[in-house]
Amino acid sequence: MRGTPNDLPRLYTSAEVAEALRCSKWWVQEQARRGRVPCYGDVAGGYRFSAEHVATILRLRERRPADPAPAVEAKWVKAAPPVVAVVEPVRLVARVPRRARSSKAA
Repeated sequence: MRGTPNDLPRLYTSAEVAEALRCSKWWVQEQARRGRVPCYGDVAGGYRFSAEHVATILRLRERRPADPAPAVEAKWVKAAPPVVAVVEPVRLVARVPRRARSSKAA
């Protein structure tokens, strides 16, 4: 049997997928190994991907913008000055050094 029959899908190596996705071959292999992306496992000594697998990987990694917040009419209102509470300062008292405490006890 020579060549690839027309009814079989074209399979891509992880290096070819990495080049198409502009990422590293290691990343593609690691995602396949962990089951995060679809692939044909260990075919001909490595992971193989069909065109449908690559399209699915792209869909899985797609980020869409969050729903935009509804438009709100800006109202310019002068902000009230912040309320500042007057707090009495706390007086700090130094502790007696440990050497001085232990010599008194002796």
